[in-house]
Amino acid sequence: MDDNHLNEKFLPMTSVSSGDVQIVKEDIYCLSVQIVNVIFVGSPKDEKWVLIDAGMPRSAEVIKKAAEDIYGPDHPPAAIILTHGHFDHVGALIELMEYWNAPVYAHIKEMPYLTGQENYPEPDSTVEGGMVAKISWIFPNEGINLDEKVQPLPEDHSVPELSDWKWIHTPGHSKGHISIFRESDRSLIAGDAFVNVRQDSLYKVITQEKEIAGPPRYLTTDWEAAKESVRLLDSLKPAVAVTGHGYPVEWGELEMGLSRLANEFDSLAKPDHGKYVE
Repeated sequence: MDDNHLNEKFLPMTSVSSGDVQIVKEDIYCLSVQIVNVIFVGSPKDEKWVLIDAGMPRSAEVIKKAAEDIYGPDHPPAAIILTHGHFDHVGALIELMEYWNAPVYAHIKEMPYLTGQENYPEPDSTVEGGMVAKISWIFPNEGINLDEKVQPLPEDHSVPELSDWKWIHTPGHSKGHISIFRESDRSLIAGDAFVNVRQDSLYKVITQEKEIAGPPRYLTTDWEAAKESVRLLDSLKPAVAVTGHGYPVEWGELEMGLSRLANEFDSLAKPDHGKYVE
């Protein structure tokens, strides 16, 4: 396994929240790594915890330090769960899984991009949107090869090592994109099915201006599936959501924003033009 292609594509983009750890619940922590979120699920009182996604390239040390600050030294995650395999969600994955010797799980439709069989579709720098969309051609779209160390998620929608959570297939941004949901308190980890910052706007990415928005435009290839995924997540009526980009969001702000996005997806989220826009 070689992550040099990711390290070579290190991007200096960052935001005002980079490095911050937010306590979302007593067992949900959100770490901002440059422009993307990494989530830790598990109370420090518990014996085990799970890492959701693996951040930007060259972010392994930041993620390891945050894990030690929360759970103490010599306390590796029981598993690493991927919402999907885009570069900003697997950037530190190989280093982390080797350091912790932790198993990795993803949706079966994401496997070709995680086992060296396929690359993701190229980012669409022609898509309608702001400056980040325009420079997205520099973003890596290469898959990585984890060989047998990545496993498909269980077909029964259970989440390994998280007995009270279920995974939900939320495609559109990628074929095997998932979100995970805990019904008992309606906590949602949405990945990039929707986000809480306009990810195509450089100013909003840097300032982390809150706005419940559709998936990042420049890497989303199936807009009809993306719309159905947002509608599905809205139907769950989550009380709190941690998205792949932007601050965690909860209660009325989440309910109103997500409902509006679901009802007006074509005008709010779907771009007017782009090579993946029908």
